[in-house]
Amino acid sequence: MTRYICILFALQLQLCAIGQELSGSELLAKAIAHHDPNGNWSTFKGALTVTMTTPNSSERTTKIILDFPGQFYSATVEKNGNTIISTLKKDSCSLMLNGSAEIPKVAQDSLRISCDRAKMMRDYYSYLYGLPMKLQDAGTNIYETVQKKTFKNKEYLVLKVDYDETVGKDTWYFYFDPKTYAMEVYQFYKDESQNDGEYILLTDTMDINGIKMPKVRAWYYNKDDGYLGTDTLTEVKKLE
Repeated sequence: MTRYICILFALQLQLCAIGQELSGSELLAKAIAHHDPNGNWSTFKGALTVTMTTPNSSERTTKIILDFPGQFYSATVEKNGNTIISTLKKDSCSLMLNGSAEIPKVAQDSLRISCDRAKMMRDYYSYLYGLPMKLQDAGTNIYETVQKKTFKNKEYLVLKVDYDETVGKDTWYFYFDPKTYAMEVYQFYKDESQNDGEYILLTDTMDINGIKMPKVRAWYYNKDDGYLGTDTLTEVKKLE
């Protein structure tokens, strides 16, 4: 028993040492090496199908095409009997509702169909599915002190990030497995003193273009652990 306790204590000390020895930049580099070992994200070309389930709402399916070299993005959203297609190619934007480019103003407003929203959703999907690689983007401020936290009964190495004001105002925390450096949780606050914002649990992974992406993302409120919804990658495809 004494030997077992000593071994356990030594492992705990080792975990503490890892957190103290690694800088934020070094932790990020190790996480990126785990998720994108061949540096494929910057030239990503792929199709993702995301199914979103939320309490008291119908299921939403979004088929996304991201082609960074071609500066192309397309999203086909199916919900409540409507099909919305948003396409961005370089500086051009096209929108369709149920096969028609003639979209009544009332439908644009009620279904939130606009080029501005298409750009926002492109950036949203690129950010979340591009993590942790997106933390290398300009305007991202990496805190060099790596924290060690227990979250949901598991020990993590935690990277704190905020952004230049022109990029974003939220404070983010990214939780990495201390052995594999896999990203398993992220969390953001608008005002950390109020414990607002949300945390996202990542489970399972899918490999696309040599990149490990989370298959399931479940969203919760920080304040009360209230469940918000789940995004599931139901299909991925590499594009030539």
